[in-house]
Amino acid sequence: MQVLQEKFKMLLDATDTAYVRDVHDRIAWDDRLVSILGARGIGKTTLVLQHIKLYEDILSTLYVSADDLWFSSHTLYELADAFYKNGGKALYIDEIHKYRNWAQEIKNIYDSYPRLRVAYTGSSILDLKKGGSDLSRRLLEYSLYGLSFREYLALSQGIRLPQHSLEQVLQGKIDFPYSDYRPIPLFKAYLKEGYYPYFREKSYYLRLNNVINRVVDEDIPRFAGLSAVAADKLKTLLYIVAQSVPFKPNYSKIAEGLGIHRNSVAELMLWLDKAGLVSLLREETQGIRLLGKVNKVYLDNPNLSYALSDTGPDVGNLRETAFFSSLRVKYPVKASPVSDFKVGKYTFEVGGKSKGKKQVKEVSDAYVVKDDIEYGSQNIVPLWAFGLLY
Repeated sequence: MQVLQEKFKMLLDATDTAYVRDVHDRIAWDDRLVSILGARGIGKTTLVLQHIKLYEDILSTLYVSADDLWFSSHTLYELADAFYKNGGKALYIDEIHKYRNWAQEIKNIYDSYPRLRVAYTGSSILDLKKGGSDLSRRLLEYSLYGLSFREYLALSQGIRLPQHSLEQVLQGKIDFPYSDYRPIPLFKAYLKEGYYPYFREKSYYLRLNNVINRVVDEDIPRFAGLSAVAADKLKTLLYIVAQSVPFKPNYSKIAEGLGIHRNSVAELMLWLDKAGLVSLLREETQGIRLLGKVNKVYLDNPNLSYALSDTGPDVGNLRETAFFSSLRVKYPVKASPVSDFKVGKYTFEVGGKSKGKKQVKEVSDAYVVKDDIEYGSQNIVPLWAFGLLY
């Protein structure tokens, strides 16, 4: 265990705490069992290490990565047992989905050591959702997303802005330092390289494409139990989505092109959605627990639009992707029967600065979301302002 403690302290020394994301304060870190889930590369490890560095007693805390070679000859339960008996109080486990039979061992640790706090993260939500069912009565689960435009401003420019509610954005009550900065060029930079926290590092798209390839080649096939042939179809499907989004999926036509059953296309699309590579916009539906029909398929965030496009993303698609990506974190976004999106009672039409109101003229609580404008008026709202919601 000593080698794990040494690695932990080296990582902690290298952890920067100058900026900690607001989601940190929404996590009940003192609970007995906490899970932080999200796609690869969005900052889960950093968030955990920042918390430890700022708030935990280092002498009674241990951070480990579940794919460490130490676990080739030891178990999580062994680690927890030894750690607890030596005064351990808080155990943090990163990338737990890489550990075989993780759910059962976490359950055993939870039941055996009631005074030991355990928190774990996973770079993919896939296996965690599957294995987490046995822990549902014990677990507090949190979802982590990539950076918002607001968070990007704090990290890239040192601009600290408060979170805005949807009502504040719609009413034009936007807190932005217009006297010192122009929001449009900053927002365009964010759309290209700002969703993932490593945007400040070199070779951003090389790293992003490596993440995409690992999700498609390793994560989804492993957790979905896909054959090599099916995994290859998955990559082709992602390419089709990347060149076409947003589009209304014709699963029968796609299935014919891929040479697979229509139901297989729907299943593969769902895996891409869970893995954080695409987002499925569904129609409104009635009844508890009912999922509406998929209306459109988008890439998960604007940065993926640039990374996966051969010639650069279509600007209209990019705008809708940015809007969807910004709102879904805090609000249920559905397809609108008369426009682009519906969020609660509000209807939204997204476009450029010349976009008219004709399509939503007769719709109550409707707004036109325009790109390339700094200020809004009446029912016109700048697209970048929705990036201040979280």
